[in-house]
Amino acid sequence: MFRSREGSPVSTPTPPSTSVGSGNPLDRERAHLSASRAALRAMRTDVESLDISDVAANWVNAVILQREISDRIKALADLAHTPLFFGRLDYLHAPGIDLAEGEQFYIGRRHVHDADGDPMVIDWRAPVSQPFYRASRKDPQDVGLRRRFGYTGGELTAYEDEHLTDATEADTGSALLAAEIERPRVGPMRDIVATIQPEQDEIVRADIHGTVCVQGAPGTGKTAVGLHRVAYLLYAHRERLARTGTLVIGPNRSFLHYIEQVLPALGELDVAQATVEELVDHVAVTGADPADTAVVKGDARMAQVLRRAVRAGIRMPTEPCVVVRGSRRWRVPAYELEEIVRELAERDIRYGAALAALPQRIAHAVLVKMENGGEAPDDRVQDAVARNAAVKAAVKAVWPVVDPAKLVFRLLSDAEFLAECAEGLLTPEEQQLVLWAKPPRSLRSAPWSMADAVLVDEARDLVERTHSLGHVVLDEAQDLSPMQYRAVGRRCTTGSATVLGDIAQGTTPWSTATWAEALAHLGKPGSRIEPLTKTFRVPSEVITFASRLLPGIAPDLEPAESVRESKGALSIRQVAPAEPAEDPAEDPAAASAALDAAVLDACRESLRHEGSIGLIAADARVPRLAALLDAAGLPYLAPGEETSAEARLTLVPASLAKGLEYDYVVLDEPAGIVDGEPDVRTGLRRLYVCLTRPVSGLTVLHSRPLPDALAG
Repeated sequence: MFRSREGSPVSTPTPPSTSVGSGNPLDRERAHLSASRAALRAMRTDVESLDISDVAANWVNAVILQREISDRIKALADLAHTPLFFGRLDYLHAPGIDLAEGEQFYIGRRHVHDADGDPMVIDWRAPVSQPFYRASRKDPQDVGLRRRFGYTGGELTAYEDEHLTDATEADTGSALLAAEIERPRVGPMRDIVATIQPEQDEIVRADIHGTVCVQGAPGTGKTAVGLHRVAYLLYAHRERLARTGTLVIGPNRSFLHYIEQVLPALGELDVAQATVEELVDHVAVTGADPADTAVVKGDARMAQVLRRAVRAGIRMPTEPCVVVRGSRRWRVPAYELEEIVRELAERDIRYGAALAALPQRIAHAVLVKMENGGEAPDDRVQDAVARNAAVKAAVKAVWPVVDPAKLVFRLLSDAEFLAECAEGLLTPEEQQLVLWAKPPRSLRSAPWSMADAVLVDEARDLVERTHSLGHVVLDEAQDLSPMQYRAVGRRCTTGSATVLGDIAQGTTPWSTATWAEALAHLGKPGSRIEPLTKTFRVPSEVITFASRLLPGIAPDLEPAESVRESKGALSIRQVAPAEPAEDPAEDPAAASAALDAAVLDACRESLRHEGSIGLIAADARVPRLAALLDAAGLPYLAPGEETSAEARLTLVPASLAKGLEYDYVVLDEPAGIVDGEPDVRTGLRRLYVCLTRPVSGLTVLHSRPLPDALAG
């Protein structure tokens, strides 16, 4: 029950149509909501009515202006089921002014003003909104009252007050906040703008000039924090980021589809999203590397191997360069050319930039000789000399053009070339792992792997600088290899980054051991590392059970602490055949049949609850479970697909569970999930991920013994 100091308790909300008197605080808040929605519609109408026919100087400007207007219209959309404001702050004094009388501000997802320009709703990112997230009785920040609002289907139904300057009022926690966190999850990921906690808010509002790394246990909201940080930075530094761009990088497309509605709900429509695979999409990936090969190809030493390979074609000149202009011949001797080439080769500049500079440097040497000969050449003469056939031939002989894909192709198929470039860096055994088993005949027939594509991206950057963005958010970062970190780091060399992840959830053979090491590969050494250990999503019983795995998978991490007690949230059921088989050879089949039946029963049981259901299983079990669900007439979705009233059950391969969340999870055969990975440690980390996906309840079904750490 939610109680207000201004009125009677509010629990089961009253529909707006059944008014209980104009003096009722809930009715006054509903009236302000209606007025705010009307003001937002008026703001949108004003933009829609703009006439730009005589404003733009040309058609290009007109197109750009019209696009900006269209984006503004989209940003001003009133989402019917999304609360326009979720809180209110009553200041004791006007912010920034030493007055006796304070002001009242409604805090929401976007700014709304009335016809006179006075604010009716303040954007949650504005400085005046910050105390909504950080004020407390110990530090009220000049706020007398903080009010939270509860909604059902977009209708304001409840409110809850905290009198921050009243020392006699007991701090029992926010029931509305808890209800919002526990609200059933239907559809894609929601924003958490109404429930951001103080430690999360500090990360969200961190300065744009620094990179922040968030080590977040499951359910601590690290992904949401990263997305809200992007929204905040776009608010605080919009002009700068409009020029430089922002990018959110996720582990796979299912994950990106799951989170893609968060930023638009906050009014931000222009943030690009991609996977690492899409960033390095320079060759068609058709192959896959064994784990030991991928580890070597993803090692940071490969960057130095590629650097040597790119410059392997540079040759010192042995012939002079003779330029003919009119009746005169100008000769640059070989030793002068060598000095120029050596100087460029020793400078830490990209190969392509040096290649572009070399003909100009040779032309300059010619111009010096021309001046000494009594001529007075200008810049146009130098450009003409740089384009001279003799100069072009000299450049081609000593500094050949490098195609990144062809270079990597040669490196992976030519053992002698690889040995030359990897000497002292890779052992002979490692070189053998890197080489393709059967050298392909052409680029098109090459069995390019994901790790190979990253090598091509590195080579491209050695030749020509990669475009840098203003801010990059990298989620599930613990799974990247050093070379993948370098690929991401190239996209924010002149900008900043927000790195999100959990060492305990690293499920690749090359997953990072420490954040300090990862940040160094990213090109952001010494960046802030912020731990989030309070889990708001995963119930206490579930996170405590999953944390039994931590000593074996991430001994340096502290177990997460859940703020949500939920008795009965965890159910562990060992499944056995009703009657043992007479033939021992039939026991596995009987156990499998019993497990199948238990899974179907658990799914039906979970579907009696409101919200989304995730059936998570080892990848190898998914086809069988899909057939069982089809036969049982239970509709199901693939990860990333939107749940609906008709289909709330999602069949999730364990390899795609990371980053997703469901109200209830049915976990099929933990031992099978562990066995599906190349080694036990990686398997236990994968299991840790799967165990920590539920918000309300977890049912673990097993016919085989649980891993020792869990059984204990």
